[in-house]
Amino acid sequence: DLYRPLYLIETPFVITNIETAELIKYASNSFLATKISFINEMALLCDRVGADVHVVAKAMGLDRRIGPKFLHPGPGYGGSCFPKDTRALLNIAKEHGLELKIVSATVEVNERQKGIMVERIKKVMGPLKDRTIAVLGLSFKPNTNDIREAPALYIIGQLLQEGATIRAYDPVAIPEVKKILPEIYYGSDAYDVAEGSDAVVLVTEWNQFRNLDIQRIKSLMRQPYFFDLRNVYEPGTMRSLGFKYYSVGRNSEVL
Repeated sequence: DLYRPLYLIETPFVITNIETAELIKYASNSFLATKISFINEMALLCDRVGADVHVVAKAMGLDRRIGPKFLHPGPGYGGSCFPKDTRALLNIAKEHGLELKIVSATVEVNERQKGIMVERIKKVMGPLKDRTIAVLGLSFKPNTNDIREAPALYIIGQLLQEGATIRAYDPVAIPEVKKILPEIYYGSDAYDVAEGSDAVVLVTEWNQFRNLDIQRIKSLMRQPYFFDLRNVYEPGTMRSLGFKYYSVGRNSEVL
């Protein structure tokens, strides 16, 4: 009775033992995490050589053996599944005397990616002490209030250590973040946190952040630095509007 609705819609079933079932779960999520870390490394290379990571990812995705999903560069993955399952797979391998170098590299690249985002902000803006930075998006992905291992939390923590003042907004995740970061300002919308800021850092690609009144955002800011960690906006358009605009893997001119 429990599985009857799934049978009716012809959901595939794999009948196996517990050990295999566990590895299926961990291996699947680790493979997807590997795709994310891979495209993030390609984004770093694209910035160095003047290539466009979006075109690279699109062309790769046309190959059916690869597919287009999870080839979106950004500040790294978070959430409850990918970080947990990659570490679980590494631990199982270690318990059995094996080293999974690809999965290990996936985790290492993901941790490094978050740090690279912070280093770019510092390199562009210089000392961050007493600078005001607006952070858009706190959850690890859009349409959830889940902040477990969200890149935004790491980035905010590092910016605070550098002496920056943080003004943050997220459509639903603010109550969760307030529990661990009560000291920062939480705004009512993107325009509220942009007011008086020296930089905007777009971390989570909520739909409402894709349709901002960009000219209004710029008019509210003290300085026009815009770090688009999800490549939501077009570099040429943003720069033509007067922003000092930086994205990921689209020749951001920050090496």
